Amino acid sequence: MPTYKAPLRDMKFLLNEVFNYPRHYQSLSNGENATPDIVDAILGECARFCEEVLSPLYQSGDEEGCKLENGEVTTPKGYKEAYQQYVTGGWQGLSAPEEVGGQGLPASIGLFKQEMMGTANWSFSMYPGLSLGAMNTIQLHGSEEQIATYLVPLTEGRWGGTMCLTEPQCGTDLGQVRTKAEPQADGSYKVTGTKIFISSGDHDLTENIVHIVLARLPDAPKGTRGISLFIVPKFLPDGNGGVGERNGVSCGSLEKKMGIKASATCVMNFDGATGFLIGPENEGLNCMFTFMNTARIGTAIQGVGPAELSYQWALEYARERRSMRALSGKKDPQHAADALIHHADVRRMLLTQKAVAEGGRAMLYYAARLADHMVAGHLEGDDKKAAAYDDKLGFLTPILKGFLTELGYESANLGMQVFGGHGYIREHGMEQIVRDTRIATLYEGTTGIQALDLLGRKVLLMTQGGAVREFTLKIANFARKQLTDKRIRPFALELLKLTAQWNLLTVRIMLAARKDRDLVSAAANDFLMFSGYVTMAYMWARMAAVAVDKLDNGGNDAAEFYNAKLATAEFYYDRLLPRAQAHATSMLSPTRNLMQLEADHMAFTA
Repeated sequence: MPTYKAPLRDMKFLLNEVFNYPRHYQSLSNGENATPDIVDAILGECARFCEEVLSPLYQSGDEEGCKLENGEVTTPKGYKEAYQQYVTGGWQGLSAPEEVGGQGLPASIGLFKQEMMGTANWSFSMYPGLSLGAMNTIQLHGSEEQIATYLVPLTEGRWGGTMCLTEPQCGTDLGQVRTKAEPQADGSYKVTGTKIFISSGDHDLTENIVHIVLARLPDAPKGTRGISLFIVPKFLPDGNGGVGERNGVSCGSLEKKMGIKASATCVMNFDGATGFLIGPENEGLNCMFTFMNTARIGTAIQGVGPAELSYQWALEYARERRSMRALSGKKDPQHAADALIHHADVRRMLLTQKAVAEGGRAMLYYAARLADHMVAGHLEGDDKKAAAYDDKLGFLTPILKGFLTELGYESANLGMQVFGGHGYIREHGMEQIVRDTRIATLYEGTTGIQALDLLGRKVLLMTQGGAVREFTLKIANFARKQLTDKRIRPFALELLKLTAQWNLLTVRIMLAARKDRDLVSAAANDFLMFSGYVTMAYMWARMAAVAVDKLDNGGNDAAEFYNAKLATAEFYYDRLLPRAQAHATSMLSPTRNLMQLEADHMAFTA
């Protein structure tokens, strides 16, 4: 069975040499304990846990799946024991405040942990991952009593959490939410309704599950302006940190899914369940965005993870499997055929996976620094600082989620292609990576929704192009500094052209959309993908610049490692980045070619 090996060398290259996380942590009010020794120890121990405990459960969990019997969900064999090890190791509270039992480390360290866990076993990582979002929501919007009641057991991992948004009649369009919350004399609410697609909705890993639920008060305004947010626990707290009586919430069924079968995706029924308002009335959607943004950044990991995992397995296979001779002549003359890795087209697939995994990881780690500053702002009570970094992160979030999951899915398919027919057979694990990864482009908002959020909301409505101008200025300032080195100059010149083009495209769409409102929707997906390719190009240029410096002046790794970075950067710029121009052309195409065909004429079946 294939296994996972944590890419610690690449992670440490980004942390210590590209983004200088040691200095970054020193600048944070909550970064004092994030010393290089502590961070290295955390990464090493997490790698061991992922390699030895989670990875072996990846395929077996898929084979067994979750089961619903007598109203209770059970997870696959080995999951409860693995989760207990996770809890015992204190992993859930890694970045939680010390006052609620956490270790108080910066948020980015939790993201590094999530990346390794998600790559080793995405289904397992869903359970604690959803809890983190619930913890963040309660921390930021809960009352003192709610924080005291729920955050400690959530931080300890004794309780789990979910987010309950989607209903049978609505997904992204939450204005159609019908779940009701009736006020009670004691200040609680009776929540009634059905939610679907609820990850970790029920399971046997924790003693309680805290549901964060969107619902409507009786006299609430229609649409999104009338949605409130509620805490609805599976078991009501007993007041002493434990669980009391069973609440009126149950799992009606388990979704029969394409992938992530070891993650319990539930239909949840709330039958007059006792709930507690969190945040102001009718402002639930604003509060829920805390949870949703957390989840979207987490989902972006599912772009990097499958690219990394499928690359590791495909690379090993390509080195061992032999087929035909290389066109440039025999490479393994002692064998009847050459290894797959000597064929140029196989190299194309492997290098695409490598470029996406390593470039995507750099994008995540770049964003994680912003998240650290945003969280620090909240902890310091500096609302202005928190809002400023939230805006910066908000611009990148749809790019991370939309672009990286699309390329992660492509990379997973390329890995299966390297295996050929064997990739289609379950025992090799490649088809599972493809199945598991497919959902990443759908949940927490499809790629189209992320694209509309980026172009329509973040770029046009909220900043009138200012978000693009601010980010491209940062890229351009970096690129100009690299023009003196001939090894980096080609990357820098291309970046300067792309930043100018990104701004021009934004202005052209902004002007054209005044006359044709459909243009924003028509251009959004191409705009997102263009933005993603340019952002990843920026990351690869930064990595290449560091590699050149370390080759000249010495670094933490061997020269071969830095030369590999340069070669991969060149591959990305020559082979993948040109895709951006196709998206640029397409996004400016008139909407007439999309909208002129009458809906009734889309198909003729009679």
